This record gives sequence, C-alpha cells and structure tokens, in this order.
Amino acid sequence: MKFELKDEYIELFKLLKVLDLVDSGAHAKMVVADGYVKRNGETELRKRAKIVSGDIVTVGGDVTIEVA
Repeated sequence: MKFELKDEYIELFKLLKVLDLVDSGAHAKMVVADGYVKRNGETELRKRAKIVSGDIVTVGGDVTIEVA
C-alpha cells in the first residue's frame, strides 16, 4: 500500500487512522504502544513519530505502507 504525503511529515498514529487500519486514534496509539508497528524494520513505540517520505511502515506483519 502506498501513502502520498501532502505535508513534510505525518505522525504515526494519524497515518494508521487516515488509512483506516484502526477504529480510532486511541486504538492507533494502543497498537503502536503494544509494539505492533515497525518503521524501516525497527519496532516503533513513539505514537507521534514523524513519518517522512521514504519510510516503510509495517503494521502487525500483514500491512506494509510505503510513504512517498
């Protein structure tokens, strides 16, 4: 799945919410805090991590998001 940035960056929990991968912002924060999200191959625990163009985000090992 590809995601086209409209700004310089998007916060991780907002990315999950915008792509309808979670039910709410609170659910997105919980998914991140529980360690289900990887950014460029490393587990990302910061809910507000700034996701920039070129990042690869993997959620639960099933969904891969290429940020452009």
